[in-house]
Amino acid sequence: MLAIRKYFGGDRIIWAVIIVLSLYSLLAVSSTSGILVYRNPGSSQTYFVARHAMFLAAGFLLVYLVHLVPYKYFSRLSQLMVVIAIPLLVITLFFGKSINEANRWLEVPIIGLTFQTSDFAKLALIMYLARLLSQKQDQIKDFYKSFLPLIIPTGIVCVLIMPEDLSTALILLTTCIVLMYIGRINTQHILLLILGGMVVVGSYVGISMLLDKEGRVGTWQNRIESYLDSDAENYQVEQAKIAIARGGFLGKFPGNSTQRNFLPHSYSDFIYAVIIEEYGLILGGIPILLLYLILIYRAGVLVRKSTRTFPAFLAVGLTLGLVLQAMVHMAVSVNLFPVTGQPLPLVSMGGTSLILTSLSLGMILSVSKGIQDQISDQPDTRVLT
Repeated sequence: MLAIRKYFGGDRIIWAVIIVLSLYSLLAVSSTSGILVYRNPGSSQTYFVARHAMFLAAGFLLVYLVHLVPYKYFSRLSQLMVVIAIPLLVITLFFGKSINEANRWLEVPIIGLTFQTSDFAKLALIMYLARLLSQKQDQIKDFYKSFLPLIIPTGIVCVLIMPEDLSTALILLTTCIVLMYIGRINTQHILLLILGGMVVVGSYVGISMLLDKEGRVGTWQNRIESYLDSDAENYQVEQAKIAIARGGFLGKFPGNSTQRNFLPHSYSDFIYAVIIEEYGLILGGIPILLLYLILIYRAGVLVRKSTRTFPAFLAVGLTLGLVLQAMVHMAVSVNLFPVTGQPLPLVSMGGTSLILTSLSLGMILSVSKGIQDQISDQPDTRVLT
């Protein structure tokens, strides 16, 4: 136990959440990856499971290595990451690889690896906002000195993500708004940001519907209309409902899902529904929900313990982004939200998404480790009796 505490610093509860979610991920992907074998003749299920296990192992190693880095270095790194992220989003928008009728991916030359640039941009923007909020606390209510420097990168990144991935842009914008509120930005300025976001999204949707009804806006329209119309049929949603209904409280036990063969993306976009079908609400649905709630609670504990603003903003911003994404995924699975295509962080199959989630968790643990080191370095002022 002492050896574990020596080499694995930071919040042990967050470490436990990471390990448990990874186990759920490995079990769920082992059950759902059979559909990939069907779509890729000549492949084997062992290959996809082993590949996912390799990404999980790489992600865990990344969490460990990043948590050893002092959090102060992430402040400077955020500047470079934002400078890299914006051009990548522009390139993706015009020259990205189309998968599932959306240009969200860039392919790395030679090795042929594809990655979703919006995931990198989300991480970069949250880190950068944490840096700016910590630097602007003395003039945080000033429109020109604080709000404008925050809103410009937020607007650029969200607008570049929006055309091909509206749900990610809205989740990121919501995360940034909450982070600004926590950072004491003037409430009137935040309301102005919300109003501006509504105008931008509404204008883009309206113009796009006039010019191209068959593009991404047409997809968004169909999803919203099918969600609002109770009589409309939505194949993905119906299959997810069947999976959850068949799972009930106790589930059909691991590996016994039937809907995994009918859900188009059972290993990613609807993995939560398959987990409920196999493990039920008691062993699957509710525990996973609680794990993400525990994660946001522990971030709040870090904020309370932190004596500096940057690590507090960094931890709560990164955690909020992950938890909001998880909540949207779960809400879609139980038909509380329209279909969005958001993966379940650290659980859904995915290479770059899992790696960037691991980076976020590593930085959160770095903050936790730094706070623990600061507390341990403080002299004991208690009076001995």
